[in-house]
Amino acid sequence: MVANRRYLRDRHANGTRTMTNGFRRAFTGLALLYPASGQTADVWANAEPVTVVMADNSFQPSQILFHAGKPYALRLENRGKNLHEFTAPGFLKASTFKDKRVLSNGGTDIVVQAGKSATVFLIAPAKGQYELTCADHDWDGMTGGITVD
Repeated sequence: MVANRRYLRDRHANGTRTMTNGFRRAFTGLALLYPASGQTADVWANAEPVTVVMADNSFQPSQILFHAGKPYALRLENRGKNLHEFTAPGFLKASTFKDKRVLSNGGTDIVVQAGKSATVFLIAPAKGQYELTCADHDWDGMTGGITVD
């Protein structure tokens, strides 16, 4: 037991204690395996920006490309006169979000009011093809697609 205490700390003649090099190395290793929450924000700071304009009644661009596992800052700009939805159930449910509160309707879409914009931070899901619509205007051709490679 004394050896373990010595491994964790060295006692100095004046009564103070310091970490030994062995403990310091072990602690540093743990810090590298489990970064502080402030370092997690770096993932989002390096997010690639992607802008999709929602107009009456189209997505521009209508085909969006993401790379699996990469972080994105998806900016949705509604330049139309109507509320529009970025409805992509498969894509949105499979993605990882910085803040899931941006999702509506059970996680299937993102609602953007007329003349407003929203920025959503996400990590793209597994490779695949995903359907994109505006749930209120798909009948009028507001459709597109998402490819993750």
